[in-house]
Amino acid sequence: MMRPSAWVMRFAGLLPRRAHVLDVACGEGRHTAYFALRGARVTAVDIDLHAIEPLAGAPGITLECRDLEKEPWPYADEAFDAIVVTNYLHRPHFEHYMRSLRPGGVFIMETFTKANGLIWGRPRNPAHYLLERELLMLTPAEAHIVAYEEGMTTEDHAVARIVWTKPADAEPYGQPLGTR
Repeated sequence: MMRPSAWVMRFAGLLPRRAHVLDVACGEGRHTAYFALRGARVTAVDIDLHAIEPLAGAPGITLECRDLEKEPWPYADEAFDAIVVTNYLHRPHFEHYMRSLRPGGVFIMETFTKANGLIWGRPRNPAHYLLERELLMLTPAEAHIVAYEEGMTTEDHAVARIVWTKPADAEPYGQPLGTR
């Protein structure tokens, strides 16, 4: 199993203890396992669960085999404390992400940009990569952006990354600011 994304781990502290996390397009479950080990309840969804089967039955983990691109969005409003999306892009889901987060909920995303396709040949399909600054444009207007980056990772992947929170009456998940 690959290590969890450094971006995801960096912002995992924004989640409350025992958070309910949705891991979209969970793949082999690197983030599912990471959050479960931190005490979260994780709903891991993917079109193919073969790679994540070793986590079946683990405490706090629910596996769901779904084709989220062809079926209606199955998750209720305000169902999750966090939604994590890595190496996956389906633009129509952005309208659902905000609704499915509880107030104060955290959205963490990291996925490929067009540059990755130009350099490494994947993803090939323009539907599966972000254009320059597109992730900012897909972010709901009411979201509070905690962090955003776009560029090359230490593994030489071209990605865009964002963390935003859903507004709440009290903003309990504020990211500590650096002192300089």
